[in-house]
Amino acid sequence: MTTTLLSTLLVGAVVSGCTRGDPLDDGRGKMPPRSDSTAEGSSPPPSPAPRTASPLVVKIDNVPGARPQTGLDSADVVYAEQVEGGLSRLMAVYATRLPEAVGPVRSARESDLELLRQFHEPTLAFSGAQGKLLPLIDRAPLRTALPEDKTSAYYRGTDRPQPHNLYLRPQRLLASAPGADALTTGFRYGAPPAGGTAESTRTVRFPAARFTFDWSGDRRSWLVSMDGTPTVTTGGKRVAASTVVVQYVKVRKSRFHDYLGNNTPYTETVGSGTAKVLRDGKAFDAAWKRPSAAEGTQFTTADGAPLNFAKGQVWVVFAKA
Repeated sequence: MTTTLLSTLLVGAVVSGCTRGDPLDDGRGKMPPRSDSTAEGSSPPPSPAPRTASPLVVKIDNVPGARPQTGLDSADVVYAEQVEGGLSRLMAVYATRLPEAVGPVRSARESDLELLRQFHEPTLAFSGAQGKLLPLIDRAPLRTALPEDKTSAYYRGTDRPQPHNLYLRPQRLLASAPGADALTTGFRYGAPPAGGTAESTRTVRFPAARFTFDWSGDRRSWLVSMDGTPTVTTGGKRVAASTVVVQYVKVRKSRFHDYLGNNTPYTETVGSGTAKVLRDGKAFDAAWKRPSAAEGTQFTTADGAPLNFAKGQVWVVFAKA
């Protein structure tokens, strides 16, 4: 069966595992039994409300040694965040499609927990986290899928050295994709707003990483490049986004450090600020607002109207305000 209800129940069957640290990397209702009999003269009990769909979220390595990645083109949303040393890491959200494999899988960060609160009990696949972060992950409203707990869902590739060769088989965690209802991001899709400025390319820089998005009229999408190299999956597909969001946020020091003592940046995604939204070969000035961690992010135009995204993959790059 492929109905939304079955999908969401299967997602709910993924059990949280005991979280363990990654020594090389810093941060990570039971249904009543069915009865077919009803007492004479009584009304059948009401059907339970369907559970909210839950997406699969995977932390993906993004240093040069981890490229090309696998399954990145199948994500509905890709978040790019800054980590130690000014490098970048990706968080890919899967709801409408589950690829055969995703990776390389890497560790979680403290700010991931705030970003993930917008989803209903998401399943987070990651390789571990800084030891002091683990209790926070265990208490967060999510399901963990660690390689030591879900051994059949992970494998090590042979084409590159550890730690850049850990891959996830999503369909061994979820029998089917949960569906678009799991994307409780607050994003709206539809016709573009009026105005905008024609734009063919935009680059976003971190201290030690950069993302470039080049408009392709033929593909009606933004071709992704990272650190000056076109982003292509292991299957040979060029990664492209229908909508790119450059979201300007506060990036501060977190409470945690990596094994070398470098502080882990914390990306604040609750609050408000400005953004550039790229779609249809244009750039639009936008304002963003996320009142609380349990809510998605709203993007509006200069006059306060909702800013629609183009249907397809969305990339959100968190740039320092």
